[in-house]
Amino acid sequence: MIYRELLTNELNQKREGFIKFASDKAQDLDEYLDKFARICGKSHAEIASVLQKSENYGAFPAEEFDDCENFSFPFSESWQNHEAARNWAFQILQKRTTFAADGSQLFFEREVSLPVAAIQIGWFENPHDETKSYTKNAEFRVLAPEDLMLPDEPYIQETIVGLRRFEAEIEKVSEFLVSKKNWQKNGEPMPLAFYDNTLLLSISVSSNDFEEDFIGKLVDLVKLSREMRVPLVGYVDRSYARDLMTMLEIASGEKRSTLRTLDDASILHATTLKNWGDRTPFCYSRRRGLDAFIDWETEKSIVGFVYLQTTADNVPARLDFPAWIYEEGFLPEILDVIRAECVIGLGYPYALETAEQTAVITLRDREIFLQALQGFSKENNLNLRFTRKSASKGRRR
Repeated sequence: MIYRELLTNELNQKREGFIKFASDKAQDLDEYLDKFARICGKSHAEIASVLQKSENYGAFPAEEFDDCENFSFPFSESWQNHEAARNWAFQILQKRTTFAADGSQLFFEREVSLPVAAIQIGWFENPHDETKSYTKNAEFRVLAPEDLMLPDEPYIQETIVGLRRFEAEIEKVSEFLVSKKNWQKNGEPMPLAFYDNTLLLSISVSSNDFEEDFIGKLVDLVKLSREMRVPLVGYVDRSYARDLMTMLEIASGEKRSTLRTLDDASILHATTLKNWGDRTPFCYSRRRGLDAFIDWETEKSIVGFVYLQTTADNVPARLDFPAWIYEEGFLPEILDVIRAECVIGLGYPYALETAEQTAVITLRDREIFLQALQGFSKENNLNLRFTRKSASKGRRR
């Protein structure tokens, strides 16, 4: 329980810190507005000649940069009401299969005496065809001691649970990509798979085999999309990435700011992505630590990104794409599919929203799991014990 008076007093004591942050943010924004104006006055070739002299330049705009204005491509459609928008979305999605997978997890830390956890993966496949049924399903997996107690490395068990969940999500998306490999041969509209996360994870200098294995699975997912010729998007509703900020700093030749008040999404929302449906040009990702995503034959990243304005008021979403989608000219069509999904989902892709609802584990589910675990332990003489704190929580909630 939060006591309102205590909360108000604490906020008042921290007033100066909040005011200073807001002032610093405004000052930083002015600085990056100037940097944006300067980079938009250059050609793609001029930017490339500057960026390629640096080892870490965050992002590298594709050739379509020369065709956009103020780092933005405006969305050409407009509607008088939401019914008209839904009609447009219906036409875009008609007979086109979209897919999304999402996951949730249960982890008890020290609440129970046995190392145990669980993950649930939900997925939603929608053919957008009234003659075909959609698929909405979930898969529940228990993680036993051998899944959580890895040899040799002292991993945090909650981290292992999270990585197992991400791996299971990748597995489901991969299954869809393979299932749709013949979409062109079958005369189907281009399908699209949503992955509810970034497609890019940086590897630190002190990375271990476990982390590198997970990075490898993401790289394999991107390559599978290319091999199957089935589009994939890593959807990040609120990204805090600073790849474009790094690019602006390198291109302007100015020392990087040590302040962390801004990110790419907030800068774009304040500068160039003014209207619903507007998007940035495609940029190849060149963030430090992403060597696993570089095709060393072409020296290009196999993943890039676009920011898309999917609501009227909030910052834009970041969309990670396998680079082949841009290179083969499929990006405009895929962006319309994402816009259509966001129209149906009122600012968030309907496919992802449905997958999330299917995957969610509620407090009631948690209680059911613990009751089942208790019965299982009793049958098998496992001497399961609950901490007093856990028992107290259960009585109070």
